[in-house]
Amino acid sequence: MNAKISFRDIVKTYPMKDGVFTALDHVSLDIADREFVTVVGPSGCGKSTLMSMAAGLTEPTSGEVLVDGAPVAGPGPDRGVIFQQYALFPWLSVRKNVEFGLKLMNLPQDERRKRAEHAIELVGLSDFADALPKTLSGGMKQRCAIARAYAVDPQVLLMDEPFGALDALTRVQLQDQLLDTWSREQRTVMFITHDVDEAVYLARRVIVMAARPGRVQQIVEVDLPYPRTEEMRLSPEFARIRNEVWHGVYHQPKAA
Repeated sequence: MNAKISFRDIVKTYPMKDGVFTALDHVSLDIADREFVTVVGPSGCGKSTLMSMAAGLTEPTSGEVLVDGAPVAGPGPDRGVIFQQYALFPWLSVRKNVEFGLKLMNLPQDERRKRAEHAIELVGLSDFADALPKTLSGGMKQRCAIARAYAVDPQVLLMDEPFGALDALTRVQLQDQLLDTWSREQRTVMFITHDVDEAVYLARRVIVMAARPGRVQQIVEVDLPYPRTEEMRLSPEFARIRNEVWHGVYHQPKAA
């Protein structure tokens, strides 16, 4: 497996009044090029911290994070980051929001428009390109945030609970939208979630994290073909994998 992202013996600690809190304890993990991986685990297991390190927003106390074999030294356009909060500029249209990162890259206006239009089309917002965020639903705002990340043409998408604040129906619809976009673009995706069904539905592998201290508890292979379908959610094989992940998350042995 050619690793796109590598976490090598990651330790993250924070000083406390009565000692040191270990958020991540010797975590090692490889994510392959073009692989879709979900990371699930109880609150406080360090999954968002791990993603933040891949984004270059947080540094490990020890160990290293590599992208394409090179140490991560900070944020970069090769990694697009999408959070639960949309973080859109309310005074800019969908198109202008999507073009924002391209403007920072000093691309010519024609090139910015071309790439933004492509990204907006990918997420199905072409009819709303001139709309302001206040006129959009929550799901549409998140699609705009995804388009903005896609527009800068990152090799890696890092997604931290991007659908967590959405209603159940919109969440399912955006899962399908994301997989459809991923199937066409084939980027490497690291997707953080609390939702076991979501973790299984999206991923080729589910990384189950344990808490206190944060560590990799289990890696579950999802041997289901793409494209994923609603019928697949109801299949015995999906139920078997879901139950395995559920048990891994909610019935964890204590750390030694």
